Amino acid sequence: MNISEFEDAYEDKEIIRGAILATPVSELPLREPIVVDADSTVVAAVNAMNEHRTGCVLVQRGGKLTGIFTERDVLTKVIFRNNSNSMKVDDVDTNNPETLEATATIAFALNKMSVGGYRHIPIVDRNGKPAGVLSVRDIVDFLVELFPDGVLNLPPSPDKAIAKSLDGG
Repeated sequence: MNISEFEDAYEDKEIIRGAILATPVSELPLREPIVVDADSTVVAAVNAMNEHRTGCVLVQRGGKLTGIFTERDVLTKVIFRNNSNSMKVDDVDTNNPETLEATATIAFALNKMSVGGYRHIPIVDRNGKPAGVLSVRDIVDFLVELFPDGVLNLPPSPDKAIAKSLDGG
């Protein structure tokens, strides 16, 4: 029996939907959280972000998550301020950020990220201790893995996919 293109697309959609709804965040290769103390300077936090090539650091006090400091915070709360070199990260981070435990599903994480406009969500253990960070990139990588042939076989650039001459098709 031949499967039509429509039925094949529907099956892909169902596979993706099922994977997103059922897969817990713990199955993603989460990055170790980069953690700074709440009394650290903004300069130290930005240096940690640059050193680890990440868009955020988690902020803690006494081993408990108190905030998240992101590239967005740097742009909206730090840059062009007179005292930015001496600012404490606790003064400009996002306090009491939304968090998830690793048992939450990817669908729940996506919903929380979409509704809240987040690009990163701290993953915490049952005691509120930082265990990882989930980023939009992690979810995109997961989606790509669901149908690698379709993604990996795309042309290197979209403009190369369109024939420029009659002989190109």
